Formats: sequence, C-alpha cells, structure tokens
Amino acid sequence: MTSIALLIALHVYIGLRLLPDAGLDTPALVISTLMLIASVVLIPIAMMSRSFTRNTADRIAWIGFLFMGLFSTLFVMTLLRDLILLVSWLVVPEYLAELRRTSALVAMIAALAITAIGLVNARRRARVVERQIPIQGLPDSLQGFSIAQISDVHVGATIKRSYVEAIVATVNSLNADAIAVTGDIVDGNVRDLEYHVAPFSNLQARHGTYFVTGNHEYYSGEAQWSREFRRLGMTVLINEHVVLKHSGATLVLAGVADYNAHHFNPAHKSDPAAALRGSPPADAKVLLAHQPRSAQAASTAGYDLQLSGHTHGGQFWPWNHFVRFQQPYTAGLHRLDRMWIYISRGTGYWGPPKRFGAPSEITLLRLVRA
Repeated sequence: MTSIALLIALHVYIGLRLLPDAGLDTPALVISTLMLIASVVLIPIAMMSRSFTRNTADRIAWIGFLFMGLFSTLFVMTLLRDLILLVSWLVVPEYLAELRRTSALVAMIAALAITAIGLVNARRRARVVERQIPIQGLPDSLQGFSIAQISDVHVGATIKRSYVEAIVATVNSLNADAIAVTGDIVDGNVRDLEYHVAPFSNLQARHGTYFVTGNHEYYSGEAQWSREFRRLGMTVLINEHVVLKHSGATLVLAGVADYNAHHFNPAHKSDPAAALRGSPPADAKVLLAHQPRSAQAASTAGYDLQLSGHTHGGQFWPWNHFVRFQQPYTAGLHRLDRMWIYISRGTGYWGPPKRFGAPSEITLLRLVRA
C-alpha cells in the first residue's frame, strides 16, 4: 500500500506542476488528466499481471509498462523543470511567467519523445558490439578466440519468440568459438514461455553454449529453467567449470550462480573460487557471473576475464547514472587488478520497452595477447 500511495503522490505532483502551467485547451487537459489516471492504475496492474491469463496478462503488461516508461521520464522532466524555475526565480524573475508555460510544454513533449524513441530502440534487434580482451601470455593457439555474449533478454510479457529468433540468427552469424549466456533470460514460468525460448536450441558455436543463472531465473523457478536450458542444449554452470581444448591450448570456462542465489537456494551460494576447484593449469580462465559484484572474488580467485550483465547499462536515461550506487560497474570493459571484466548492457530489456542512452547489445569478445 505504501508503494501505491507513493505512486499516486508522484502522479499528483506531476499533474499539479505541469498541467496548470501548460496552457492546454479543455480537450487536451482532459486527455492529459486521464492519461495520468490511467498510468496510476495500469502500472501496478502490469506488475501483477502474471495473475491473469497469459494473453490478457501480456496485453495489460504492454500498456502498463509503456505507461511506466513514460511516467519515469515525465517525473524526471518535472523535477528538472522545477530546478530550472527555481534558478530563474532567483536570478531572472522577470522571465519566470513566460518560462513556466514553455517549460511545462517542453517537459511533456520531451517525455513523450524520449519514450517513443526508447520504444523503437528497445524493440529493434540488438547491435553487435566487438571488443578485444588483452590477456597476458596468451598462446598463439588462443589468439582471436571468440566468445559471443548475450544477457538479460527477459523473455516474457513483451519479448516473444520472434525477438529471440532474431537474437539467435545474429549470434550464429558471428561464428563464435563459444557462446556465453549470462543470466536473466526469462521472466515467467517454463509452461508459459517454453515456446518462446525454444529458438535458443539453435545457438551454434564450436565449443557450445554456456549459461549461468541471473536473479530473474530464481524469481521464475530456477530448477525448472535450468532443466529446460539443458534440454535446449546449453551447459548450465552453477559454481563449476568446463575445460575447453582449443588447438592444443587449454581454456577454463567457469560459471557461478547469481550473486544473491543463496537467498533462494543455499546450495547455490555464488563462489568463483569453488567454480575453479579441480581445474587443470590453463592458458586462460574465464568466469561467467550475472552480476558485476562477483568481480572482487573472481579477481582474488585468479580469473583473467569475467563476463557479466544485470545492469542493462541503466536501460534508459537518467537511470544509467545511478547503477554505480548498486554495482561496481555499469557497462563496458573495466580492469580490476589483473582481471578484465566486461559488463553487457543486455540483449533485451526489463519492464518498460524502452532504451535511451543505453543501447542493447550482442557482444563478440576476442582474446588477444597483451
């Protein structure tokens, strides 16, 4: 109830701060007011839509999540507008009256435009991002070894089979040596989504496809999903490793359960060191870990590279500037001691179908000699 009350209060704040100053005619004012009311109603319903039948739930989620994206940006724009008005009142008060109307209209139009652009960005196929990872002492036989990474697809209410098919086709076109799937692939149970995740069975790479759990797998029934992903041909790594022999060289590819997995299953406590236990001497050691927060333990355990996701790169402005308060890294390639860590912005999206300032990606990483 507290969250509902807060949601209502924030919508009232937006309405009182923008609508009286915008100078709208009666029809436009009525439409704007009804949109705010619809937003208050549909956002919480979208969050609870799993309790409805599948088709109904998906339709409600689509509408509710669109409103969620619009509300988020409209709230930020309203805050920024109030700051601008405060500065104007202090510095150039003679322009305040004119600025109130103009800024109210700009805030509303900008929120609509950002939401529309974000929708287009979210729904189009993720771009391919290529990065080279310099590894000290890498042998010639591993020079150019490639890993295609996908993460945070979030198959569910608004991401369906056709979206997944486009991802799979792009990944296969990269002809990677291995494929890394770093969690949060689904939002929902196996019964509802098995048809939509089925195209993942077509992923192809010389050394196979490897999956680690994200937090949303645990929300959606991790045990059932791990079985399903194995059935689709993925190797599920939960605090364990595989040894890849590549042209005479040895690469250890390890994976850990999600950083918070122990809250759902104590046996899945994320442990990068345990994932290496019993591994042979290797020319390179790579860890798949959903959350960047695994990096410190991974570095201590002696990995050369960690691949993560989870952050979505913030997904849309301005939240990309706030991820750093919850995770050590937001997106891209970083160095921690002698270990590299790459954080994908994600291949899909969660919640609002909206990407603005944080484009989705399919990543192709190549190991090269430092």
